[in-house]
Amino acid sequence: MSLVELSTHEGIAVITLNVPPANCYSFEMMKALDAAVLEARFDPQVHAIVVKGAGEKFFCAGADINMLRGADPYFKYYFCLHANETISRLEQTPKLVVAAIDGHCVGGGLEVALAADIRIARKGSGKCGLPEVKLGVLPGTGGTQRLVRVVGKSKAIELMGRGDTFDFDTAQSMGVINQVWESDSHDAFHASVLEWVRDFIPPKAPSRAVGFIKRACQTGADLGLQDGLALERELQQRLFEGDDAAEGLAAYLEKRPPEFKGS
Repeated sequence: MSLVELSTHEGIAVITLNVPPANCYSFEMMKALDAAVLEARFDPQVHAIVVKGAGEKFFCAGADINMLRGADPYFKYYFCLHANETISRLEQTPKLVVAAIDGHCVGGGLEVALAADIRIARKGSGKCGLPEVKLGVLPGTGGTQRLVRVVGKSKAIELMGRGDTFDFDTAQSMGVINQVWESDSHDAFHASVLEWVRDFIPPKAPSRAVGFIKRACQTGADLGLQDGLALERELQQRLFEGDDAAEGLAAYLEKRPPEFKGS
């Protein structure tokens, strides 16, 4: 059994965290996730990435507590460092990343989801939150840094300091989840997510431009305004040199739907 499964569906890579029932991650699983992210990144036929959990009970419940309990502090430090590097690689890949959340998404699971660009959850399927404080530690895989950028400093401290978990509707009201969908089944939910993502990839959308929008936002948000504007100009120029910009402008003038290729 693969700890992380990678499959492609007409331009969309689906990365499945596959350690039922809770899809908790170990060092071995995180290495497999790292490899899957790199494979999807390097594949020119992949225009977007969906991350999901196996089964309906959990998207991911975070790090394997039994593994951490038996490890020494030296290993724990490098485990957290590698996990941070892997999740950052997912976040910085210039392709749209969508977390499809069906089941509980807590601790390190939410930290993985927060590295996605868009988070869509199945209504009523579970809760999310960063309850690591109840174990005497802090969210150590990017949670303190990404949650504060989503909900603001004061709210992030409150949520993590109390170790609160909350349903997906509450998460959506705070901006932690982008959308909450009603769905009859696990399979129907994930099929709907794949169909929704197709609006961001060829032939409907110029996926390279979508990826550059992501790059401008992810990197530019941590830059000063003038540096962010400079990054935006450079990315725009690279798009002007590509085929999709020419196709988009031509289709507009010719009053026809564009046929994008992601180039």
